[in-house]
Amino acid sequence: MKRIIAFIKSPPLIFAAIAVLAYGILAPQLGFYWDDLPISWIRYELGQEAFTQYFSTNRPAWGVWYGFLTQFMPHKPVFWQILALFWYWLSSVLFFGILRQLFPENKKIAFAGGLLFLLYTGFNQHSVSFVYGYHFTVYSLFLFSLFTMLWILKNPRFRWLITLLGLFASALNLAMGEYFFALDLVRPLLLWIAFRHLLDFKERIRYVFRAWFPYLIIFLAGIAGRSFFFNNQVYEYNLLAELRLAPLPGLWNLTQTIFLSLWTTLISAWGQAFTLPDFELQGKVTIIIYLAIIFISFVLTLFAIYKNSPDDTGDKEIPRAELLALGIFSALLAGVPFWLTGLPVSLGFPANRATLPFVFGSVFILLGLISLLPRQNLRIAFFAILIAFSAGRQFLWADEFRRDWKVQKNLFWQMSWRIPDLEENTTILLNEGALKFYADNSLSAPLNWIYAPDASEEHIPYMLFYPRSRFGVETEKLEENLPLRHDFIAGEFNGNTSQMLLVNFSPPGCLHVLDPELDSANKFITDLLLRDAAPFSRPELILTEGEPVLPEIYAPEPTHEWCYYFQKADLARQRGDWEQVVSIGEEAFASGDHPNDPTENLVFIEAYAHTNAWENAEQLSVSAKRVSPSYMEPLLCPLWERIAVETSNSPQKEEILSLVMDDLGCK
Repeated sequence: MKRIIAFIKSPPLIFAAIAVLAYGILAPQLGFYWDDLPISWIRYELGQEAFTQYFSTNRPAWGVWYGFLTQFMPHKPVFWQILALFWYWLSSVLFFGILRQLFPENKKIAFAGGLLFLLYTGFNQHSVSFVYGYHFTVYSLFLFSLFTMLWILKNPRFRWLITLLGLFASALNLAMGEYFFALDLVRPLLLWIAFRHLLDFKERIRYVFRAWFPYLIIFLAGIAGRSFFFNNQVYEYNLLAELRLAPLPGLWNLTQTIFLSLWTTLISAWGQAFTLPDFELQGKVTIIIYLAIIFISFVLTLFAIYKNSPDDTGDKEIPRAELLALGIFSALLAGVPFWLTGLPVSLGFPANRATLPFVFGSVFILLGLISLLPRQNLRIAFFAILIAFSAGRQFLWADEFRRDWKVQKNLFWQMSWRIPDLEENTTILLNEGALKFYADNSLSAPLNWIYAPDASEEHIPYMLFYPRSRFGVETEKLEENLPLRHDFIAGEFNGNTSQMLLVNFSPPGCLHVLDPELDSANKFITDLLLRDAAPFSRPELILTEGEPVLPEIYAPEPTHEWCYYFQKADLARQRGDWEQVVSIGEEAFASGDHPNDPTENLVFIEAYAHTNAWENAEQLSVSAKRVSPSYMEPLLCPLWERIAVETSNSPQKEEILSLVMDDLGCK
């Protein structure tokens, strides 16, 4: 019992327990997402030199730091999830420490702030561990530098050593990223609050400036370094150009942007905690775990508050004005990098990465607002409920990432079954929408990893594009023989629109290599641009011999179900081995599984016809049409026309052709 009480009285341990509930339960089932894939592919496959080159124009310190980490960190998602979870936890502990230094008389404020920082629901990309593990490393350095700056004010022992550590951490923050660069200017206000016991105004100013001065020198050095030695070549300061061209409209747009950003990050962000799960999509087990997390987090929070700070006396000690002032000032500083460059601040993926520097100010403001509630018990209850639902919401987001990783693995396993090898310099055009947490250049990384395991940094052999992202709106048409170039920084891809393989992947349907003769009329392909581009698909770019090896992160191979048989049958069709297609079809249909997309029957219809099993071809054609006549007839008619041309004549063929053509109403 004493150990339990000791645990409850330790805020860092409470933070750790709730962090595991929110982010850690699904960690073994999570993968790599978004920029995790290309960055880790470049490091682990192309090598350290390519990795350094990749970050040479943007955050070169990332290349150095992760170059060091990857020397001993294996390329397995679970290890990076655990490491990232450590940084999330550490940043919340440091934020708690900052509040304890600022408001030592109010333990509840510090405890609440640490938990709110940990579970901020404006940001949902914690599962993108390779990327945001880095950003929270930088966040922790920034928070550590603030904590040490405040700590030495009351603990002069080892003053110079602690100051040097704080200055070093501050310099690393400024050098390693731009997210928290402007936020460094919050220091004078923190110090002003810390020196509130000094009643003489001039003396207080003097003490603040003296404590801030060494950090100010570091900050000015950071500005000089970025101005003269390292200019970020990725983002431009669009705001300055806009203000020069049209000052008044520019100022008005800036004002609107600032208010929208503040509303989004300070108010709307917390409302997401109470977004209920999709009960049909997420299933009973997930919902039960979600409810358990809410209950456990609520109980832990209440017990910790009452056991950890029974001596807090209440309303008079709540520093409402200081909390709100800190929150507003910090939020304004946090937005500077994004308002200058015109980057959006929203709650959607992936733009909610811009909310990270706002967490600092958002927590202060929320603490100030909660403190306005009339009774202490009401404040505690509201806070515990918010923490509980925030932990539950973060778990549900992690579950979304878990499901997306599973779908992405399925995509590449099906691709490996259907495509044993691929001509170099091929572009794969894939429909958008099946995957939520990946960009097309993200997916280009595993594509190259599978089909070009020996690729070098000079030449990237393959590229995967989303048509909408790369070729515009539906009304824009592709043209033959247009060059396609993509600079990965670590290497370059050079392709051509005449060397493209078009692929549709819409689970639960199977991956489908587009047939240039049929799929322009395939309404099951909901990406209109992909469907219109079907004539550009070149299935002959698929080399039918080979044995692709998927990276270890995709192990184990999924159970062989319908889509495995479909891919192998479609590959056998490309080889012209119609007997094998029939054999695979018989095994697939006998397994009790069935297609989720009726177009998956077309390969077997064609195989039955080529092997003179005309009645089977006719029956399967009728069955496929029955699923959706208006969608299937435009596909079945040209299929049977192709069959008529490519198969040898016989009385049975003529009889079946006549029946089928009449039934389909083919012209």
